[in-house]
Amino acid sequence: MIHPLEKFKFCPVCGSSHFEVNNFKSKRCSDCGFTYYANPCSATAAFIMNDRNELLVVRRAKEPAKGTLDLPGGFCDMDETVEEGMRREIKEETGLDVEEMRYLFSSPNVYEYSGMGVHTLDMDFLVRVSSDTIATIHAADDAAEAFWIPVDKVNPAEFGLTSIRNAVIRFLATIQRIDFQEDKNSNKTPDFFPQT
Repeated sequence: MIHPLEKFKFCPVCGSSHFEVNNFKSKRCSDCGFTYYANPCSATAAFIMNDRNELLVVRRAKEPAKGTLDLPGGFCDMDETVEEGMRREIKEETGLDVEEMRYLFSSPNVYEYSGMGVHTLDMDFLVRVSSDTIATIHAADDAAEAFWIPVDKVNPAEFGLTSIRNAVIRFLATIQRIDFQEDKNSNKTPDFFPQT
């Protein structure tokens, strides 16, 4: 595995070329002693479901994986909470303003960007919207297209980023477990936001 700081050749503090591997995630300058750690960046993805049991997906407008399916989401900005970042990304990519979100799970990822692997920690959220918001959806920013797919028609193989594909597989397995626990005679959509 390539060291995450392989492309960083000079110390960012003193400019020395003696910026050497310290351990699996850091480099240390042997001249000034500065150590830099390559900690993962925070990233988000949203499973946006409507009351018709459909999932909102976007088509990627840019590389990597241009033209494949994706979930609304992206990197968190500095001085932004994960929740704020998730809401901002949803607004930027779909036009939706959302409030209620539920954290689902996280997974480590390496996002290829400009020829470099950026380590991220992807945090996935569930968002429920009513069908009256469906008409307000419009693709923008990193999304070329935004549309709804019935959840039972979602094909993980159509998602181009490995981390998103794995999250979709995990999400679908979660839905199946919830469905299994529901009354077999009920057509009720699983309640992801139980009343407290």
